[in-house]
Order: sequence, then structure tokens, then C-alpha cells
Amino acid sequence: MSSLWADNFVAPGCGGSQEHSFQHPFLQAVGMFLGEFSCLAAFYLLRCRAARHPDTSADPQQPFNPLLFLPPALCDMTGTSIMYVALNMTSASSFQMLRGAVIIFTGLFSVAFLGRRLALSQWLGILATIAGLVVVGLADLLSKHDSQHKLSEVITGDLLIIMAQIIVSIQMVLEEKFVYKHNVHPLRAVGTEGLFGFVILSLLLIPMYYIPAGSFSGNPRGTLEDALDAFCQVGRQPLIALALLGNISSIAFFNFAGISVTKELSATTRMVLDSLRTVVIWALSLALGWEAFHPLQILGFLILLAGTALYNGLHRPLLARLSRGRPPAEEGERERLLGGSRTAINNAS
Repeated sequence: MSSLWADNFVAPGCGGSQEHSFQHPFLQAVGMFLGEFSCLAAFYLLRCRAARHPDTSADPQQPFNPLLFLPPALCDMTGTSIMYVALNMTSASSFQMLRGAVIIFTGLFSVAFLGRRLALSQWLGILATIAGLVVVGLADLLSKHDSQHKLSEVITGDLLIIMAQIIVSIQMVLEEKFVYKHNVHPLRAVGTEGLFGFVILSLLLIPMYYIPAGSFSGNPRGTLEDALDAFCQVGRQPLIALALLGNISSIAFFNFAGISVTKELSATTRMVLDSLRTVVIWALSLALGWEAFHPLQILGFLILLAGTALYNGLHRPLLARLSRGRPPAEEGERERLLGGSRTAINNAS
């Protein structure tokens, strides 16, 4: 959300250039990796604390090669940079909703490369997610577009977001196949990937300063990224610096809190909280007048939420409660009907 605020600020750049929007996606991606990198500092602080109060029940950390994190970090860097470019072209709510496409590609790649077998509910979740993406895309096509977001830019932005989710899915598969088997602490994993991404993307800002980008550029020079222009805008508009600092802090807190929620509660709880983040961003964007309301977005969001819930197994506790509340007579009839094939069912499973 802080990165969205930065995009809506205007300030003059270097050399007395006219005021223009702060559209520096790759510099913002560097800030995101800086936030992830800070998780590494949090990991070492926690390890120092654990050294003073040793916990024998904790799993010992296995030695590993940090270069294992380089391929996922490259995927993270590419996907994040594409998403920040897309954020300048489409609305924040569509950006958040279309990120749900990661379920589709992660499920398909896990079947293809990890040999995983998806349950029926997960396939239904993927189909529901595809339907939700279609509805959100229709909402973008039918919405009124201002001079800042033309229809062609919105379509391009939506396609870039979906393309980025393919790269993010590859990152998740790589992490599961090569990283998680080493029992690396999640904060250490996020922080190491952040270190690689921060260093590599910071170095890439130098050639990006000279590469022409045409309509994809948001700076007066028309290049892929103009970090000097960004720093000049930050110096002349302190609110941009505040928004960037908020982006870095929120990334660090989101990763730390997400890991804590998954550890203490469940991954399903984290998914629900992440969905609430989409609602908050959507509500604030509407309240601040940054985008127009379209009823199809509500339908698309609900379908995406249902797909995510099915894929993550959120329906199982509900079905378990319903089965426990079944009348005894009906349960007995069901047992008699299934009694003859019970052995075959158990053998098949």
C-alpha cells in the first residue's frame, strides 16, 4: 500500500524538470528487497536470544550453501520488478486480486516438477481461481478509465501481473525442491533471498539508467529506470520518502508476521489474513478516490477467495463440523450403505 501512495505523489525531478508522478518500479523493488534483507538481522537477533536461553526442543539448523537461494532470489527479483511495473498501469485492487493467479501455476508446476498429486478440492480451487480472474479482468475492461490509466495500459498491466505470478510459482517450486529440505529458518531464507535481490538489482540500476524503455518508462528521460530522478523527487517531496520507508517496514513486518502466524496458527489463517489485506487496500483506494467502484470486482474477489479456500483446504473443518452434526439415524443408514465397500475404499486409499 505504501508503494501505491508513492506512485500517487508528484514532485519535480533533477535539473529543474517539471513535476511528474513517482514511477520508479525497480527502485521500489530494491526497497522491497531491503525489507526482506532486514529479516536476516531479525534472525540473528533471535539466534542471539536463543543462545542465552537454549531450547532443547527446537530443531537444530543444518549447514547449507547460501547459493541455494540464488535461483529463487532471481525469480523473486524478476517477478517483483514486473509487478511494480504493472502497478503503475492498473488499479491497486486489481493488482492484489490478480496475484491470486499464483495458485494456478504453483499447483500445475508442483504436479509437473515435484510429482505431487492434487486433491479434487485443489483442482476445483484452481478452476474457481481461473473464473475469478476472468471476472476481475472483465471488471477492468468495463470500468471507466482516466487519463492516468488508459484501457490499453490496464490490459497490459493485468497481463504483466499474471506473467509475474508464473515466475513467482517457479520460485516457490524451487524453494520447496532445493531449499526447504535443508531445514533453514524461514527468516533466514527470506533474509538471504533479500540480500541477493538487493545487491543484484542495485547493480542493475546502473545499466537501466541508459536503457530506453519507451511507453514503459515513467521518468522524463524515457529510460528503464532513473534512480537519480527518484532521489531528487524524494528530496523535494518528503512524503515520498515516508511512503518508501513504510513500504520497506511493511515488507519486513509482513514476512515476519506471516511466518509467525503460519508457525503459531496455520497456513489457512495466514491465507485469510492475506485476503483481508486485499479488502483493506481496495477500501482505501475507493475512499481516497484512486479508482472507481465496479460491482463485478466484488464477485471476482469472492470467487477468488472461494478458490483460495478450496485450494488450501479451508472447507475441510466446515465439512467435519457438518458431519459431526448429522442425526444418528442418518449416520447408521450411511454406514449400512457403505459397509459392503469399506475394505475396497481403504485399500484404494
